[in-house]
Amino acid sequence: MSTPSWDDSYTGERPPPWDIGHPQLAFIRLAEQGMLSGNVLDSGCGTGEHALLAASHGAESVTGIDASPTAIGRARAKAAERGLTARFETGDVLHLDRLGTRFDTITDSGVFHVFSDEDRPHYVTSLATALKPGGSLYLMCFSEREPGDMGPRRVRQDELRSAFSDGWTIDSITADSFETTREFFSGHAQAWLASIRRS
Repeated sequence: MSTPSWDDSYTGERPPPWDIGHPQLAFIRLAEQGMLSGNVLDSGCGTGEHALLAASHGAESVTGIDASPTAIGRARAKAAERGLTARFETGDVLHLDRLGTRFDTITDSGVFHVFSDEDRPHYVTSLATALKPGGSLYLMCFSEREPGDMGPRRVRQDELRSAFSDGWTIDSITADSFETTREFFSGHAQAWLASIRRS
């Protein structure tokens, strides 16, 4: 039996839990505050809602990257339907340097928490290669405050602080929540929203 891929998540009868058809409220707030600005990258963009949110709020340029070709195809279709300009590429978020661009702002909605202890430092390094010095990373991940063990790995605040301790400044980590398509989370799951700057 083959190992399920990220693309498999988008080819089933139901959308994946994170594909809610609109941006997460936390990122809408950031966009409305003018935080998704400059040259923006959405890491693990899925079907493109957060990248398109940035594009609709005046970002200079927007790129989305995801491992799923199906998700990228849907993101491109959404951009065309909405008359928004954004670049969507299939790729590996552990190798963001391959995009050949450095960004002012990076968003991560639900990607950091998928990585193992072994891969987590590689992801942080990948983010560092793609973010300009002084640039901002807005990262939302599952929180240990979410009860049970259904769904993604939970992340503690101290794990976030440890992961971004070298070459980064954490401006804030606040309690937030993910909207999901799965009833076992009652439609929402506990999250941390971190605002982090590249030194």
